[in-house]
Amino acid sequence: MRTHSSPASLLLAMRPRTQERLYDFYDELRRADDLFWDRRLDAWVATSHAVVSSAAGDPRLSSVRYPDIESVSEELRPLAQVLSRQMLYSDAPDHSRLRALLSRAFTPKAVAVLRDHICGAVERIIMEIAPTGRMDIVADLARPLPLTIICDLLDVPEEDRLTLSSWSDPIAAAIGSSRLDADERRAASQSMAHMLACLRTLLTRHDAPAPHTLRALLTKQAKDTDQDFDELLANCALLLIAGHETTTHFIGNAALALLRNPAAADQLRRRPDLIPAAVEELLRYDSPVQLMLRRARHRLELAGRTIDAGQVLLLVCGAANRDPDAFPNPDELDFHRSGGRHVAFGYGPHFCLGAALARLQGAVVLEAVLTRLPHLRLDGSSPQWQRSINFRGLTGLDVTFTPAVTDHNSGEPATASS
Repeated sequence: MRTHSSPASLLLAMRPRTQERLYDFYDELRRADDLFWDRRLDAWVATSHAVVSSAAGDPRLSSVRYPDIESVSEELRPLAQVLSRQMLYSDAPDHSRLRALLSRAFTPKAVAVLRDHICGAVERIIMEIAPTGRMDIVADLARPLPLTIICDLLDVPEEDRLTLSSWSDPIAAAIGSSRLDADERRAASQSMAHMLACLRTLLTRHDAPAPHTLRALLTKQAKDTDQDFDELLANCALLLIAGHETTTHFIGNAALALLRNPAAADQLRRRPDLIPAAVEELLRYDSPVQLMLRRARHRLELAGRTIDAGQVLLLVCGAANRDPDAFPNPDELDFHRSGGRHVAFGYGPHFCLGAALARLQGAVVLEAVLTRLPHLRLDGSSPQWQRSINFRGLTGLDVTFTPAVTDHNSGEPATASS
């Protein structure tokens, strides 16, 4: 533990000028103190890999976000009630029960079946944009792809997908920030209500669910057990939001990192066998989820500090993943890195259920972007980050590349020579 000086508030991470130098800011916090009381957030903030990984799986700490629903603002209370039924904000035994129910759809074997489907979805996007010579990686690829895949898993009809996606943004904003005004809190609660109503209609429609989908699994589960259907809907909403919001951020962040590190991008073009390792390194380098929240069940000692019962701990995954004590030269992209385990997908019992699916989508996208879009480069504009201390994601990422020319014999684009 370091106590050289009183650290600044983590809340400063929401400032646009801090977002661009976020990991320098985390380094400053960590050097001052790797576990400190943040007066502005009324919470303990952990920034070292040792403290974050230890606390994430500590049974003395709870993942319940809203222990007292009645104390939540009236505008946000409906959303808080739904979030409290989701596995992400539950403890054992509820967490274990909910995770076991949904985990069958996200095993590595089940996810591997989706590879051809993901490759086909990426191919369609690339084919459409290749002749143009430019794209917004976030809007044109990183956002539509994960939405397509998670909606396919839930067996959501095409015509309902964009509407569901539009409701996830206000909810994600509420999860990612405690600094919302009354209208924003109300919008988040209303969006969740709309999403649940839509999911209820979709999951209970009379046509037979497509095989191997989460809808088929949940329909059978609802018939065979006394599972609370509202609880199932709440966790489907979690999968929908987390399943495309975080993967969207990962793809955008990874693309930006490679564009700013052309030597690393060239290495992957020459060595596509390194892409699985690159996915892990890029997750460490710029994590889409920056925070995990825990709450002390009772008075306890952690890393030499006394945490009082009920106090909140904010575990900063992004800072832990750049901790030089765990990752030598942490600000460098190193696809041969060994040693420490990153916490981009969390740690312990709440390790991300969809990690295998996110990894697979990231691997397919990286290979396609690096090999199918020659001379890929930033268009010169400065990337803008979403204002959140919980999520790390770009609002857009404009790039240019050598456009493809159409092969009139086949009707398919072919890469233009240069």
